[in-house]
This record gives sequence, structure tokens and C-alpha cells, in this order.
Amino acid sequence: MSDEGETSIAKRSRARKRRYYEMGPDFGVGGKPGYWLEDESILPPYKVFRLPASTARAPFVFDKSIGSLPYDLEPYYGWWLISDRTKVLFEALDPEAFVFVPCDVRVPQGSYHGPGYWLCDVVRVLDALDESQSRLIIRTEDDPRSLKFGKKVYLTMPGSKLVFTEAAIGEAHIFRMAHSESDVICDQEMKDACKAAGLKRIRFDNVSKL
Repeated sequence: MSDEGETSIAKRSRARKRRYYEMGPDFGVGGKPGYWLEDESILPPYKVFRLPASTARAPFVFDKSIGSLPYDLEPYYGWWLISDRTKVLFEALDPEAFVFVPCDVRVPQGSYHGPGYWLCDVVRVLDALDESQSRLIIRTEDDPRSLKFGKKVYLTMPGSKLVFTEAAIGEAHIFRMAHSESDVICDQEMKDACKAAGLKRIRFDNVSKL
């Protein structure tokens, strides 16, 4: 990191500590999804947690007669299905954090005229948790059937509190947690940008009071 970057982080730390949020799809809204991937063979094997940038275009069917159509950010396996405007925002704010795979959308009858969609993965992983200041379970995975066997694992629950080290995050606005890669963390700037853009179906849980 440049001296200028280190100085900006130090100044921000002195001025105010950034707020962080666990970010993801809002599972509390919507019903049965009316969209699915026609050819799941394009996806990486289940042991590959991150979505490769080389993944082939994803053929999706959108059928509102079966369920709700996707909004701006929806879950799809361990990744997200996002709209064009969500991608634009992500790329503008923190382009190095993501991989995007374009989707080819069709509908059962006629032609699709809605927004473009993308499979999206947050591929930046940071070991940035201040364990001494946080409140959560830290253990070593002891199940030999687990892909994490023998490795450190973080587990959060109601009442957990996560505190991050600014120096380890730097200028990043979004990342996955090392030792708990299913958890995506974003800062206040990412949350504010999503809210200002009117993006729908995204939740932000304050990590200081989970």
C-alpha cells in the first residue's frame, strides 16, 4: 500500500471508525422464485467455493407464472444473481472485489425485455477480524468429512459482535471473512450507495450487534 493510502486510513481511523455490516439477500421478502438456471453444468464443482471469471454465460429462465422474478440481488447457490444496475454500482465502488458472469435470459413465451442479469461473487477474502475485541465462537473444525477439517472456523449467533482491524481492510468496501467465507461484510459507504441507488432486496445487519 502507498504512503498516501496508509495516511488516509490513519486519518479515517482517527476521525471515526467505519461501521460494518453483514450484507446479503433479504430472505424475509418474496415468495417462491420464478427463475432458474437451465444448465447447471456451467457451474464449478461444489468444492470450488469461488465463482471463476472463466465461467460460461449462464442461461436463465424467468417465468413469473411460477414465482417472483429477481430483483436487484438474489441468492443463487453460494453466489448472487444481480441486476445490471447493481453491477454498475459494485464496479464503480469496488471493482476488484467481484467476479461477474453474464446471464442469457429467456422467458417461456416471447422475448425477454427486462434488465440484464449477472451471476456475481465476492472473491476478496480478508483475515481482518480483531478476535480479542469480537464476540463469537472460534473453533477448529473436527469433522473429517468437512472440507474445513483441521482449520479455524468462525461461528456467529444472535448476540455476536464483530470488530475489524482497519489496517487489514485498507480501502476495501466489501469482502468475505477468512474462516467464515459465507459471510460477506461491507462498510457504510457500500450500504449508503446501495440505498441511494434504490437497490431492492438487500439486507444490512450491523456487525456490532448481530
